[in-house]
Amino acid sequence: MSDPNNTFKKAPKRKPTKGKSISVSPEMRQAYADLIQQRADKEEVYGRHLPQDESRRR
Repeated sequence: MSDPNNTFKKAPKRKPTKGKSISVSPEMRQAYADLIQQRADKEEVYGRHLPQDESRRR
């Protein structure tokens, strides 16, 4: 069998990788903000039609 001391050792910590940074035009930024807002509005409208009381389902 393997040595019990090595079986459940923690993995060594990894160095965090630096994320990418990109620059976008103000028009693209506004278009993305509009897209997020539209998606949030759709989810809110969809949520209105769902049953509010979870205990009725069972």
